[in-house]
Amino acid sequence: MKHSMFGYLISEGIKNIFKNKKSTSGSLIIMCATMLIFGLFFVIIQNINNMVMNLEEQQGISAFIAKDASNEQIEQIGEAIKKIEGINTIKFVSKDEALNITKAKLKNNQKLLAGWETDNPFRASYVVTLTNLELSDEVQAELLKIENIADVNSKDSTIKALLTLANITRIVSGTILALLIVISIFIISNTIKLTVHARRKEISIMKYVGATDSFIRWPFIIEGIVIGLISGVISLLLVGGLYTIGTNLIVNSPNMQRMGMTLLPFNDMVLLITLVYIVIGMGIGTIGSAISMRKYLKV
Repeated sequence: MKHSMFGYLISEGIKNIFKNKKSTSGSLIIMCATMLIFGLFFVIIQNINNMVMNLEEQQGISAFIAKDASNEQIEQIGEAIKKIEGINTIKFVSKDEALNITKAKLKNNQKLLAGWETDNPFRASYVVTLTNLELSDEVQAELLKIENIADVNSKDSTIKALLTLANITRIVSGTILALLIVISIFIISNTIKLTVHARRKEISIMKYVGATDSFIRWPFIIEGIVIGLISGVISLLLVGGLYTIGTNLIVNSPNMQRMGMTLLPFNDMVLLITLVYIVIGMGIGTIGSAISMRKYLKV
């Protein structure tokens, strides 16, 4: 395609947008709503995934060793744990280390540990982290099979709650996005149908003088793509602003500070969400335009 012809098609596509301001505005509103809702779910999912990854790195499963286990048996337990699939890291915690950890947690309440220095009630243990939190049940079952491991302890409720939340959010966001995409395609296709209907005589003349279907179709496809891209830019700005305001309120809340949890900065996600918006915007615009032209041109 020659540069002059390409420029003509682009200019015609942009002119179509301004010729139908009301219908174009309707398309922009629907597209922005689609992308805004998707963007909000997207940043929520990214943060949940980040929390899951942090838990995978930090959430330890404690495998407590039998009190009468010898040093050699303790080493054998460590070697057996390393062979379990799904283990990320493994750390040995002696009885004295366990007591010191408890002391650090109690801070000014050391009197609660009176007498424990001479009669340490803690057991030595191996603390393991996982490569995938979904393997928690399987790993715990394998740990209990190892000789001289008396008990296994982990925060299963926290792990399962977070995984359930992540899965539900993905399903809900995917369903909502699919519905909004269908609505957006419908709105854009009808918007461009109005343009096509208004120019039906001009299109007939163009076909009569030998213009190809592609030459006639491209301005309308470009119109749909431009509407999609404009919607993407507006939605990106809205999501970025709302996310920044929301994270400032959440991170500064007393509960979040007590838990020591943080949220991802928007800059860490902006590239990915921009690429997604470009694909969604161009995809919806192209599909909507193609559908609107089917009745007027031979496919």
